[in-house]
Amino acid sequence: MDRVTVNKVTNGLNGTISVPGDKSISHRAVMFASIANGQSEITGFLKGEDCLSTISCMKQLGVTIREEDDKIIVVGKGVKQLKEPNTILDVGNSGTTIRLLSGILASLPFSSVLIGDDSIAKRPMARVTGPLKMMNATVDGRENGRFTPLFIRGGQLQGVHYVSPIASAQVKSSILLAALNAKGTTTVTEPHRSRDHTERMLKTFGVSVEVDGESVSLKGGQALTAANIAVPGDISSAAFLLVAAAIVNKSEVTITNVGINPTRTGILDVLENMGADIRITDERFYGEEPVANITIKYTQLNATTIAGEIIPRLIDEIPAIAVLATQANGVTVIKDAEELKVKETNRIDTMVHQLKSLGANIEATSDGMKIIGPTPLRGGNVESYGDHRIGMAMALCGLISDGDVKIENTEAIAVSYPNFFEHLNELK
Repeated sequence: MDRVTVNKVTNGLNGTISVPGDKSISHRAVMFASIANGQSEITGFLKGEDCLSTISCMKQLGVTIREEDDKIIVVGKGVKQLKEPNTILDVGNSGTTIRLLSGILASLPFSSVLIGDDSIAKRPMARVTGPLKMMNATVDGRENGRFTPLFIRGGQLQGVHYVSPIASAQVKSSILLAALNAKGTTTVTEPHRSRDHTERMLKTFGVSVEVDGESVSLKGGQALTAANIAVPGDISSAAFLLVAAAIVNKSEVTITNVGINPTRTGILDVLENMGADIRITDERFYGEEPVANITIKYTQLNATTIAGEIIPRLIDEIPAIAVLATQANGVTVIKDAEELKVKETNRIDTMVHQLKSLGANIEATSDGMKIIGPTPLRGGNVESYGDHRIGMAMALCGLISDGDVKIENTEAIAVSYPNFFEHLNELK
């Protein structure tokens, strides 16, 4: 188990950084290229553990994938040419891999078994296995498919109109991937619009997708054509550096080539609402995805309330926002965020417990947390609990604490940001 000690920064964080490729887009690029016809090239791919799990699973399904220089080359032959795996498909710690891959496998004429690590074994799978069963897939698993291991026997699927009780890009994407090989039209309607990387990338691969408010529709029988994908920097990773610069006095940090997809920019809205000195420049597109450079300077922040439809746009950044709120004037309230309970850890309880241990004035609520600031933080021993975003959030605390913060199990951070500590040190 790796341990990292983070100490207080007194002269600010300064410099320019490019964060690793977007995790959500990297997963989708490999999967979509694998079921497309022809050779696709992916640049900017995130070589984190989760995305490497996706490559491993697609290879086991018979897809040729290789690395050349800084590119990932995927040779697809269409979804119907995927082959029955001769062993169990292990997704590691990746919820995106298991949920999206379930959608692909649901229509294929063979059997597959999917497992993951201990964290995956606790995460809810009925949110995808339920709608896939509605489409006529044969899916089973522990507690009737509520948990892994999952057993999928593909078959002829029928399009459905699924009204999702939660706004989840993983659920939506799993259903849309199944819909590609289903009869008729499939529609997914969400309570709030979740991140839309799947819809955008399907268009890049030549698939017609209709978006109407919170509903997305797709006609079955469409084939994907190979495409080249440039993966922008991951705004969820950038969020931790943005928060670091926002709370460490004398800081000015620029992050280049960051994805600013509007379904993902809740963190930027929160920073602006709290009074951050933030500037977005050089806006452009990587394919269908908007990209820009983001510069942030330290300034005193004010508390805010974070709730409702913004939550799906920043759900992965809430651990960073919780640390941010400890340094803002007033009471920050985060609510409507029950989804935090079923991430790699229960992020509400984990963040509240650990921030309290470092001196924060914070309380858990049934669907979020309340944080009173500004509060000085003290040193202490914390850990990631195997959750990459918890590990990075605890590192932020060390940058402003009166005493060293020692973080256990930091190897979890490699899931999304393998060179996180290296980048932090570059900015010191």
